[in-house]
Amino acid sequence: MMQPLLASPNPAPRLQLVLNLIDRVAVAQGRDVPQIVEIEKLRFLPTDTFGRTWADFLNEHNFQPFTTGSRRKQLHDGIHVLTGYGTDLIGEAEVQAFLLGTKFSITNLMLGLGLLRVIHKNLSSRQQFSWARLWQAYQRGCNSQFNPDTWQPELLWHLPLTNVQSLFSIVKN
Repeated sequence: MMQPLLASPNPAPRLQLVLNLIDRVAVAQGRDVPQIVEIEKLRFLPTDTFGRTWADFLNEHNFQPFTTGSRRKQLHDGIHVLTGYGTDLIGEAEVQAFLLGTKFSITNLMLGLGLLRVIHKNLSSRQQFSWARLWQAYQRGCNSQFNPDTWQPELLWHLPLTNVQSLFSIVKN
């Protein structure tokens, strides 16, 4: 899940507007699906399984799972779990670069460009932006066997995270 990304006094409502728009588009295109991630079930899986790691990731960041919209939206946080990319602006840009490498999508390109714009506007001395990091994320996606449109994490939650990463040829960063 993406942290609020717009520099304003209260960016969360702006992010929610974007998420609502994404849901409306999914409904209009017939791509909305029932809730996939049931956090309470994932919390009871053994430690180090993909599902438990997903639940721990959400808890650690104080996030709730996406429960509406398309599969891609609802499964976004799983990409963070598989890749290890952060939830800050640069981590979100890395996720988009990774996804572009796995399968070109105009949506990921637009999100990535939007994130780059926000990063440029908000770059501080604390953040180290690196084109090399984005290129590495893109190459990592190209070299994987991951398809963001067809993967079914609900069949993989019981497996160790490392096995799921191996299944998709997602190498450690």
